[in-house]
Amino acid sequence: MKMNRLIPMLPVKRLSASIDFYQKLGFTIEKKNDGWGWAMMRFDECRLMLDQSIYRHGGGSSGSVVYLYPDDLGQYHRQVRQNGLSVPDLDDTFYGMKEFRLDDPDGNRLWIGESRPA
Repeated sequence: MKMNRLIPMLPVKRLSASIDFYQKLGFTIEKKNDGWGWAMMRFDECRLMLDQSIYRHGGGSSGSVVYLYPDDLGQYHRQVRQNGLSVPDLDDTFYGMKEFRLDDPDGNRLWIGESRPA
């Protein structure tokens, strides 16, 4: 048996605000159901589900962290800033990554990075 894929589902309070945020990160809407308050976002082969119904059923924010690995971190960092998001400078971590971190509108953490050369 093998695991074929993993698609994180993040709790969101306002689907439209979250979609706008993730579009600024370069994601597009693959599927959407306004009645459910749900959307599947896609960036190349990466997918992310946004689900407003989690809040309606008492789940609240889970403090989720999603780590994204773009092909060119520097270029992606510039692109996200050009798209209007306020993001911190790139940081070299003690665990060998160059990254930046930000929160989505619902407090889910996004860590975006690449391995540093040895």
